[in-house]
Amino acid sequence: MIKAAVFDVGECLVDETREYGTWADWLEVPRHTFVAQFGAVIAEGRDYRETFQVFRPGFDLYEEREKRAAAGDPETFGEDDLYPDVRPALARLRADGLWLAIAGNQTVRAGRILRDLFTADVDLIGTSDDWGASKPDLAFFERVAEVVPADPGEILYVGDRLDNDVLPAARAGMRTALIRRGPWGWIQQHDPAAERATFRIDSLLELPELIAKANAAGS
Repeated sequence: MIKAAVFDVGECLVDETREYGTWADWLEVPRHTFVAQFGAVIAEGRDYRETFQVFRPGFDLYEEREKRAAAGDPETFGEDDLYPDVRPALARLRADGLWLAIAGNQTVRAGRILRDLFTADVDLIGTSDDWGASKPDLAFFERVAEVVPADPGEILYVGDRLDNDVLPAARAGMRTALIRRGPWGWIQQHDPAAERATFRIDSLLELPELIAKANAAGS
């Protein structure tokens, strides 16, 4: 039985198109150039942060976040950046009796924004900065398992990435849903490892029916 669903943030709940555009602006690089390099880095299986090094060698993402905040241009997102299926999917899953959480690699600032947006919609919000552990480290998913009131095999972790979401969550004993959207979702979709996801979806609105069918089959 799947009793709980835990959601990644970027490109699962939040469309990061605008935010990556602001990073291109900060680097004074044309947005289409930044996006092209970003996709190339992902396709090569490298850490996305290497994209910044191409345009500014020695770039420190943490320091630059602080500089942006000090300049009055902090990283941010809001209601308009949520994918349109997010709120109806969460409402349906909660109505179906699932325990819901949001857990991803996010800063303290992003965690505050998430709590402003979703406290009424989910049972728990946790971030890598809160827990001192980041995906894809097993410690992150062990922390998820600690805070969710269900066994690992009863938890569905939903994300857009194989490397950061699906594969490490599966190693932690969880079931997984891979959503095809955002750079990783599209670039990694043909990787044979995608077959290891419990579910492969194009919309969060597919989850209620898939979970219901899986639970009915399991019972």
